[in-house]
Amino acid sequence: MVSSDIIRTAVGIVGNAISLGLFLSPVPTFVRICKKKSVEEFSVIPYTATLLNCMLWVVYGLPVVHPNSTLVITINGAGTAIELCYVALYVVYSAGPKRVRALLLLLADLAFVAAVATVVLLTFHTHERRSLVVGVLCVVFCIMMYLAPLSVMKMVIQTKSVEYMPLFLSMASFFNALCWSIYALIRFDIFITIPNGLGLLFAIAQLVLHVIYYKSTRRQIAERKAKGEVGVVEVVVSNGSSKPTTMA
Repeated sequence: MVSSDIIRTAVGIVGNAISLGLFLSPVPTFVRICKKKSVEEFSVIPYTATLLNCMLWVVYGLPVVHPNSTLVITINGAGTAIELCYVALYVVYSAGPKRVRALLLLLADLAFVAAVATVVLLTFHTHERRSLVVGVLCVVFCIMMYLAPLSVMKMVIQTKSVEYMPLFLSMASFFNALCWSIYALIRFDIFITIPNGLGLLFAIAQLVLHVIYYKSTRRQIAERKAKGEVGVVEVVVSNGSSKPTTMA
């Protein structure tokens, strides 16, 4: 008989793979930035927000904070490295106030996480207390990140079109949140369950919207083509709907 620990590890590995795909989803955006040598109108906030989220989860997964959380550390460690690359590229190809803002947000992220880790490790001396403090912070910031997809979902309802909400990202967010919810429930971890449970609900809502507005979206696109209108729409989503999507 397969043990629950083996099942949990397998689910966590699948969750890691899906989460990595979500972390890499902005690559086309940064390829464009590098080619044009300009960040144009893109915002750095989604990337600094995801960076902060990943770093907090890395702290949560440390053996001295929450033992037996290797998979939490691996995926969020990878996410931290990837988001640092995004922010670094943003700084390189931005200028003026945008560059200053990106640098300040990056420094604020690093300072905040360093302060949290220092206070937790020096002030609290049990795994339970350390897990509680860092876990609550992780949940708070994950919930804040989930507020971003609400604006996109509102737009979908207003326009009756899912053109601005890519199906791939909605599906990836669904499976990501599902895997991490199962992972958290097998050996119950409330701090992983809460954000991913919410992420699962948001992802299901997005998929329902895709079903409801699929036909009207195709009709609107067909009408634009009939009128000779050609538009290219680029959508940037943060941990969003995906990234949150929440990782871990």
